[in-house]
Amino acid sequence: MLLYRTSPIAWTLEPSPGKYLQLPQSASQGITTREDLFEFLHATVPFCAPAETPKQPLAPLEAQEIWAAGVTYFRSRDARMAESQDSGGGDFYDRVYSAVRPELFMKGTPHRVVGPEANVRIRRDSKWNVPEPELTLLISPGGKITGYTIGNDMSSRDIEGENPLYLPQAKVYDGSSAIGPAILVTKEAPGKTTKIALKITRAGKVVFDDFTTLAELKRPLEELVEYLYRESSFPGGCMLMTGTGLVPGDAFTLLPADRVEISIDGIGTLANMVEQLA
Repeated sequence: MLLYRTSPIAWTLEPSPGKYLQLPQSASQGITTREDLFEFLHATVPFCAPAETPKQPLAPLEAQEIWAAGVTYFRSRDARMAESQDSGGGDFYDRVYSAVRPELFMKGTPHRVVGPEANVRIRRDSKWNVPEPELTLLISPGGKITGYTIGNDMSSRDIEGENPLYLPQAKVYDGSSAIGPAILVTKEAPGKTTKIALKITRAGKVVFDDFTTLAELKRPLEELVEYLYRESSFPGGCMLMTGTGLVPGDAFTLLPADRVEISIDGIGTLANMVEQLA
């Protein structure tokens, strides 16, 4: 079933395709932090009123920090090595791809995240920017994966490539990520054949269109969560982007007014326009 945030205080549930229910207000506050989210939603269905199709839902999060895992796909390893070659940092990415400990970094807080059909942003001081489509985990305060959504980890490749220590500036700024359109709440994790697709349209013309599958993800999802929660607490829960296996070629950069569409089987499509920071 899919869970949409339709206003700051309202959530809509799609328990089966095309059937929409409004969650009671008493059930809505703090819903994404529940350890028993799947069971709770099933038990709440009889008390829900019919609802309209969510037309432009908000990002489906509350007080969660947003974190990201890097270099979890071989394609990402190659891209990071290529962009960092001149700075001498390329070897770092080869090492972390094979290392026991994954790369994890904070991507942002809720006010830096946008939802479907809102604008993601590119930095004024960057000339090489790309979207990164990623399966994103909803994780409870207790460290349990309770849902799955789509994330766009916007990245300034030239800033990251200039020096690996510039990673926070390449990754964290206002409008640097999008999440949505809904949370897939299920007891079974998406399978290895799950497709992640990225399409970028410019002035009505498709300039990038490709896909990968979760079979290319090197690390188990539970392993990423375990490392993230080591020595760190998340009272409001957390969202974790799990890395990208789709990176446009080195000659490509996003431009203002590009449209980015990321689709993941079973979740839907997250679409955003690109703008430059004023």
